[in-house]
Amino acid sequence: MRVFVAALLSLLIAVPAVAQDVPIGKLPSGTTPTAYRLDLTVDPEQERFTGHAEIDVTLDKDTPGLFLHGRGLKVTRAFARVGNRTVAATYKEVNTTLGVVRLDFASALPAGKAVLLFDYDAPFGEGPAGLYRVKVGDIHYAWTQFQSIDARAAFPGFDEPGFKTPFTVSLTTPANLVAVSNGEETGTTRQGRLVRHRYATTEKLPTYLVAFAVGQFDVVSGQVPPTPQRAKPLPLRILATKGQGPKLDYALKETPRIVELLEHYFDSPFPFSKLDQIASPVMGGAMENAGAVIYDDSLLVLGGDAPVRRKQGFGMVVAHELAHQWFGDLVTPAWWDDIWLNESFANWMGYFIADKWRPELNIQVGAIEEALAAMNTDALAVGRPIRQPITDSGEIDSAFDAITYGKGGQVVDMIANYMGEDAFRKGVHIHMKRYARGNATGEDFFRSLSEGAGDPRLVQAMRGFVEQQGVPVVAVRPSGESASVSQKRYAALGAEGVPATQWTIPFCATRGDTKSCTLVDKPAMTAAARGSGPVMPNAGGRGYYRFDLPEAEWTALIARGPHLPAGEALAATDSLWASFRAGGASPAQLVQAAKTLAAHSDSNVAIDGGERLSDLRARGLISGDALKAYPALMASIYVPRLKEIGFDPRRGSQSGDDPDRQAYRNALVALAADDARDPATRAALEKAAKAFMAGDDAALDASFLRTALRVHVEEGGLAAAQALYARATASQDAVFRSAALGAVAASGNVDTARWLLGKVDDAALRSTERVAIVGAMAGPATTQPLALDWLKTNLDRLVKDSNLTTIGQVMSIPGRLCSVEDADTVRTLLQPKVKAVGRGQLTLDRAVERVRACGQLKAARGAEINAAILAR
Repeated sequence: MRVFVAALLSLLIAVPAVAQDVPIGKLPSGTTPTAYRLDLTVDPEQERFTGHAEIDVTLDKDTPGLFLHGRGLKVTRAFARVGNRTVAATYKEVNTTLGVVRLDFASALPAGKAVLLFDYDAPFGEGPAGLYRVKVGDIHYAWTQFQSIDARAAFPGFDEPGFKTPFTVSLTTPANLVAVSNGEETGTTRQGRLVRHRYATTEKLPTYLVAFAVGQFDVVSGQVPPTPQRAKPLPLRILATKGQGPKLDYALKETPRIVELLEHYFDSPFPFSKLDQIASPVMGGAMENAGAVIYDDSLLVLGGDAPVRRKQGFGMVVAHELAHQWFGDLVTPAWWDDIWLNESFANWMGYFIADKWRPELNIQVGAIEEALAAMNTDALAVGRPIRQPITDSGEIDSAFDAITYGKGGQVVDMIANYMGEDAFRKGVHIHMKRYARGNATGEDFFRSLSEGAGDPRLVQAMRGFVEQQGVPVVAVRPSGESASVSQKRYAALGAEGVPATQWTIPFCATRGDTKSCTLVDKPAMTAAARGSGPVMPNAGGRGYYRFDLPEAEWTALIARGPHLPAGEALAATDSLWASFRAGGASPAQLVQAAKTLAAHSDSNVAIDGGERLSDLRARGLISGDALKAYPALMASIYVPRLKEIGFDPRRGSQSGDDPDRQAYRNALVALAADDARDPATRAALEKAAKAFMAGDDAALDASFLRTALRVHVEEGGLAAAQALYARATASQDAVFRSAALGAVAASGNVDTARWLLGKVDDAALRSTERVAIVGAMAGPATTQPLALDWLKTNLDRLVKDSNLTTIGQVMSIPGRLCSVEDADTVRTLLQPKVKAVGRGQLTLDRAVERVRACGQLKAARGAEINAAILAR
C-alpha cells in the first residue's frame, strides 16, 4: 500500500480516500484533533453565516484522505498545512443525513502533525439545532444547540464526545449586538459596521459543548462569591432577549447558591472561568455548554412572584445543568452509549441540590414522580436499557428519553441511598479526580463507586439496572417480622414475549418507623420487614421497582396512605395502578385510593389519584353513563377541598401561602375546572380571563393562567380562540405564549382546530410551537382525527428543525389513541415518514405499543372501570 501511495505523491490531483464504507457511527481511527480555531461572522438578520475553521490534527500514518463531519456547509476552500507546505483538498459531504464528509488531499499527508483549514458559509437553522436564529418581535437572534450531532452544521470537525480539545473562538457581529461564547471575552476590534469579538481559549471540550449566542440581549451581571473551593469570585451573567431584563433578577440572585452547593458536593471549584446563563425562546429544555448554558425562556425568565411550579423548574434544571459542568463537561463520556451516565447523574443531582437550595419548594419529590413516569415507558416491550450500544449516529437521539433521565436518576438515587451519602460521594470524588478534563465510560464509574462503597455487590446491582431493560415487580407476602418476596419483570395485560429477567434489588421496606433493607438477588427469598403495622415495600419511594401485595395488605396500606411520607405514598399509588394494568387490583381500589389519599398533606400525593383518573377519562377508558357520572365523582373528592382552602384568581391572592399550599390550590383548580366541570370554579376563571384579555393584568394570577385561558376558549369558541391566538403571537412572554397557544390547540372545538391547522405555517409561530400545537390538538377525542390526518402528510415539516427534545414530542403525538386498530393505523401511516427522516423509530414504536396496550386494557377491564365510576 505504501508503494501505491508513494507513486501518487507527485500527482496534482486529489487522492481518493482510503477504500472504506462511509461511517455512520464513530469515525475511523487514525486522525486525532488536538485544537480548533473558529472565526465566524454571525449577523442574525442575514439568512446565512460565514466561517473560517482551523483544526490541528495528529495523523497516525500517511493519509491520502480522511472522514470528518460537516452538514449543509458550503465549503469554498479546503486545504491542509504541513509545516510550511500547503496541500489542496477536496471536500465532499458523502452522507447528507448524518453530515459525514470525505476530505481527499492532492497529495497524501505524512504521519504526524497537520492543520486542516476551511472557508465556508451555511444557512442558519430555523429550529433549535445547530447555529439557529429566531425572530423575537422585530429582531433576529442566534443561538447554538449542538448536542448531539449538530455542531457539524456550524463548522467542520470531528463531532464526537471522545475528542476533547481546546477551542479558540472569535465572532464578528454587527456592532450593536452582544456576542457570547464559552470563554471570557478578551477584546474587540472594530471593522466598519462590524465588531470582532475574541474569547479566551477554552479548557478541553468536545464539539457538542461549544456554544455561541448573538443578539440584542438584555444582560444582568453579578458574581458568585468565593467559596472554600474557589478563591476568586466567579463572573456571572444572565441574558435574555430585549425587554426581558426586569425578569432576570431572580435567576441572578438564586444561581450563586446553587453553584456554591455544587462546589461543596464535588469539593472542587466551578470548572470554568465564568458562567453565562442564556435564555432562548425555542430551546424546549436546557443545554450544559461549558460556561455558557442555554435554557428555554420559561426556565430562566421569571420574577419573584412566579408560580411555584416555575420556581421548582428553575431550581431543578439549573442544578441539573450546572452539575453537568463537572459531570459531563469536566469529565465527558467516551461515546454516546454512555451519555446515560451524564444525564442520569445530573438528573439525580438536579433534585438533590435543588432540594437543599430551597427546601420549602418541595422539589425532591419530583424525582420520584419522574421515575414513576419512566416506569411506564420502561415497562413496554419495545424499548432499551439505560446503557444502549450506539453504532449509528441517527440512533443517538433515542438515548435522551425518560429511561436515561427518570429511570437513570432513580437508579442513581437508589444506589446512593443504599450505600449511604458519604460512601457514594466518596466514589464520585474518586471518579472526578481520576478523569478530570478527560473521558470516562460507565465501567469507569462503576469501578469508582466500588472503591467508594467497598461492596462490589452494589456495583453489580447498579449494573443490572443499567444494562437490562424493564421494571422489576416484587411480590411481597408479609409474615411476622419478615416477608416472602419474589421478583419478575413487570408486564401489563396483553404483553407478549416478556423475557425472564433478574436483578439484584436494594429492597427496603418500612413498618411504622422501622426500616429494613435486603439485597434481593434471587427469584424468590425472604427479606427483612421489621416493625409493626402495614408493610410499605419501598422505603421513601426511592427504589426503582414496583411491588404487589395481597388484597388485605393493599387495603391496610391504602388506609394508612395519608400518613405515609410523600415518596412512599406516590410509590404505593403507582404500584397499585400497575397491579390494575396487569390484571390485579380492581378499579374500585383505585377510586378508594384517590379518595383516601386526597387527605394527604403533600400536594403531589393529594392530587395524584385524581390526575390518574383524569388520564383514564382522556384516553377514552371511561364511557357511556360512567362518563356522564365522572364529573360528579371528581367533584365529590376535590371541590370540597378547593372550597376549604379558598380560591381567588386575582394576581397575588396566594402570596401569603406556603409554596406547597399554592401548588395544591393550582392543581385543585385544574381538576375542578376540567374534570369536575365545577360551575363556580369555571365561572370565576372565565370572568378573570375576560378581564385579563380586556387589559386588567391584575385580574389573573400567573398560577391560574393556563387553566383560565383553557376555560375561556372552551366557553368562547372560535372567536375567543382567534383573539387569544392574535395576542399570543404578538407577545414575547414565553409563558403566556405557551399557555395561550396551548389553550387554543386543546379546546376540543372542531371549528377552532380546522382554523388553527391553517395557521401552522404562520411566520409568527416558532418551530417548537408548531409541534406543541399539533400535539395538544391530538389530545381531545373531537379534534384528534384532524391532528393525526394533518400529521401523516406533514410530519417531515415538524421534524425538519427539531432538536433532541422536539423529535420525541413529534413522534409521541399519536400515542394518545386507544385501540388495537389505531395502533396498526399509526404504524402504517407514520412508518414511511420515520424512515424518510431517519430519526424517531424507537419513539414511534413506543407510541404504537402504548396505543395497542390501551386498547387491550379497555377491552379487558373497561366494564369494571365504568362500574367503579358509577358506584362512586
